Amino acid sequence: MQRKLRLALVGCGAISEWHRMSLKQVPEIEITAAVDIDRAHAETAAKESGATVFTSLEAALASDTFDAVDVMLPHHLHEAAAVQCFDAGKHVLIEKPMAPTLDAGKRILTAARNAPTVFMVAENAQYWPEIVIARDLITAGKIGDVITAHVHFFFPPLAAFYGGEQPWRMSKQLTGGGICIDAGSHYIRPLRMWLGEIDAVVAAMEHPYRRMEGDSLVRALFRFRSGQVASFDVMITEAPIARQDVFRITGSKGEILIGADEIGFGRMQVVLYDATHPKGIRVGDDVPRGYLLSYEGELRDFANAALHGSAPAAGPEFSLGELRTALAMERSTQTKQWEMVWA
Repeated sequence: MQRKLRLALVGCGAISEWHRMSLKQVPEIEITAAVDIDRAHAETAAKESGATVFTSLEAALASDTFDAVDVMLPHHLHEAAAVQCFDAGKHVLIEKPMAPTLDAGKRILTAARNAPTVFMVAENAQYWPEIVIARDLITAGKIGDVITAHVHFFFPPLAAFYGGEQPWRMSKQLTGGGICIDAGSHYIRPLRMWLGEIDAVVAAMEHPYRRMEGDSLVRALFRFRSGQVASFDVMITEAPIARQDVFRITGSKGEILIGADEIGFGRMQVVLYDATHPKGIRVGDDVPRGYLLSYEGELRDFANAALHGSAPAAGPEFSLGELRTALAMERSTQTKQWEMVWA
């Protein structure tokens, strides 16, 4: 039985650094190739692992030095890269969104079904420790029946992702939209984990961050198939930002609050309010937490699926829910009415 998964990093930009940091904690995976059209980026990614550097995916695939790929390219390049890798018999992990359009996503899924390998979309929120703690509290009935939820996350344009002269995330053509289709998925997925599937959305989008062609402010209501309604507020801003209660889940017997002491990607407090603790009690302080730990979870899940045939926590078809929700929000800004997510 193969003990390690040989992995190629395809696209060695900002998110690659977070993946590489997390891979140090996933011994089942060995980085053996680093692929980027910018050789300097590939060399930086390969430095610690001793991986072979390539400046084209074609050359990397011809080398046969890896079993799987971690695709971290701009959204508009996902389809071509994924199809190439499936045709070459590689396991594929692809950064969210799967693609910038539903048609492209469906073509990727068709290619994946015709390949004898594993396909997984890297939506790390599925493994975000604070989100999982809240899910477990809900499952255990700690707040009774969920009535509603609220997401509120305003964040600064991190230089690694949004800096430079022509960052691709500024282009609506390359991303397929703005923050809703990109960063928004990390906050849509938790709502789906807690409340079930989203049925319809109504939304407004604005552009306060002028460098970004797509939306940089989204305010929306989600109606779930269960009949519950949740609110969703996400914005990218250069202005100073106050402490945020990022998630609030309200039930018939209490609430769960997930908030941060300061802006960033560190540990957040998970506080449970119920009849026994009406002033709140912190939960999960005894376990490792923090947004960046979610990448370890997704990479370990991918390795287990590729090496041992286990089913990922969420299949690739499920990840289309975030893309469909984002696209429905965009339609709603045009029609000024509720838009169906799965129509």
